[in-house]
Amino acid sequence: MRTILALIALLVACGDAPEPADRAEPPGGARADATVDAAGAASPATAAPTETERGVVLFLGTSLTAGYGLDPDDAYPALIQAMIDSAGLPFRAVNAGVSGETSAGALRRIDWLLRQPVAVLVLESGANDGLRGQDPERMKENLRQIIERTRAAHPNARIVIAGMEAPPNLGEHYTSAFRAVFPDLAREYDAVLIPFLLEGVAGVPELNQADGIHPTTEGQGIVARTVWRHLEPVLREMAMQRPIG
Repeated sequence: MRTILALIALLVACGDAPEPADRAEPPGGARADATVDAAGAASPATAAPTETERGVVLFLGTSLTAGYGLDPDDAYPALIQAMIDSAGLPFRAVNAGVSGETSAGALRRIDWLLRQPVAVLVLESGANDGLRGQDPERMKENLRQIIERTRAAHPNARIVIAGMEAPPNLGEHYTSAFRAVFPDLAREYDAVLIPFLLEGVAGVPELNQADGIHPTTEGQGIVARTVWRHLEPVLREMAMQRPIG
């Protein structure tokens, strides 16, 4: 019950920020040696190597990925970068999380994000669709288009899909249809599935901020480890199949 209530609160919080309007492409497109801030603008990362040396792991997501309420260095994509570096793998994490964004908003942004040499797309989107009770089939089509555009721009790119839950007050039919979108897409595109991004975090007060919703630094650490369990094998396999990008 605690986890279910937390999911309802989570989805409400993810929708607190208005979805960004269609935005102009940043000059030169999103850079491969950059993170992406909450407004969708690219900002330089530190000590970035050349594009041919490291493949981009693009984290496309909501406030959960953006690290709402925390220093960007405490968001799980930054923690994943530390794990990548510790493992000696030739990849660079780019955080493209935007608070309040639906799958339609993510689809509007994907083309200029794909101007980077993306090796892996970690797709965390849909929570705000669930909050708004939007058609799961429409959400599925948006996510499908994101995946297909990624594959078209970077045919060797791998896809990792982060699963999410819809609020149970929308009814069993809706929540079941929503939940099924993520494994369905993983099967369709031979993608890696993270069954539930917030496993072990949702509903645990000490792992969430004062709002009881967004993960604390410790909670983000657990999210990072959850993602890493699924992402690490992908990166190790790709590192053996150079060149990447």
